[in-house]
Amino acid sequence: MNLKATLYLDQKILKAAKIKAAHTEKTLSYLVNEALKQSLREDSADYDAFQKRAKEPARSLESILKDMKRDGHL
Repeated sequence: MNLKATLYLDQKILKAAKIKAAHTEKTLSYLVNEALKQSLREDSADYDAFQKRAKEPARSLESILKDMKRDGHL
């Protein structure tokens, strides 16, 4: 099911997208959908990685800075 939406795009981005659509013989809707899907896939991968690392021990910034000073990095 496709729904209609109004998007406000930067003029240069819209121009580039129209050119890309013409070159690839795709519609602007297709390009926007694909770009959003890619962004959501990346978000999903980030979320999965976060979930896998959720139980790892965390260190405070104070502890890290202390170690960096001790090791001569600061």
